[in-house]
Formats: sequence, structure tokens, C-alpha cells
Amino acid sequence: MELTLHKPGDHHFIRSFDARGVTVTDTLYRASLVLSADRLVSDWPVRSVADLSEDHLETVLEMKPEVVLLGTGRKQAFPAPRLLGAFYERGIGFEAMTTEAACRTFNVLVSEGRTAVAALIID
Repeated sequence: MELTLHKPGDHHFIRSFDARGVTVTDTLYRASLVLSADRLVSDWPVRSVADLSEDHLETVLEMKPEVVLLGTGRKQAFPAPRLLGAFYERGIGFEAMTTEAACRTFNVLVSEGRTAVAALIID
């Protein structure tokens, strides 16, 4: 699915998402990653929602997000409730959705100037 044809500014954006992976700006990533407007962590070792731990979420929290979009793969899934406390205690919005939906939502939020982080699980 092509999301955008041009670069909408000087920040990271998701150009497309398909069975091969996610294309951020002009680079295809075939494994899970964490993305903000100005930072990309391409070695995020999460392969499923069941894999998520507090340590994995530290990578997300270090980016100081206003809202976190967890792309959970082809199907929507939710992390263990104990993991969500890290976001709620800090007043950070959190949404779990398919990775495809998280890609679209990330682009919209970043284009609005929101401090969004997409943690995308590529399965």
C-alpha cells in the first residue's frame, strides 16, 4: 500500500507498507522498528506482541512521545496490561492497531506536528 508519493518535510515518514516490510522515506525495513519524526531504531528485536517486555518499551519511552502507536502485525493484538502502565503513568497516549493502520496514523500525526512514535512489529 503506497502511503505518500513525496517527502512532506524534513522528518521521517512512511512511504509504504506491504508484505515485504515498511519503507521509511526511501529505505525498506523488513524487521520490526521504532520510528519518530526525527529518530529511527531499526534493530528493535520484537517479533510479536507476546515478545514485548519493559526493556523493549524503554526504546519507545526514550523518544519522549506524546502518543505511541503499536503496530501489532497483520492482526490487532494488545500487550499485557502491566506493560501499559509505563505509558499511563507518564500521561502518554497509547493505541494498539494493525501495523498497516499504525503506518497511516503515524504519517497523519507527524504531519500535524504531534510527537508520535510508531513501534512497528513486522511479522
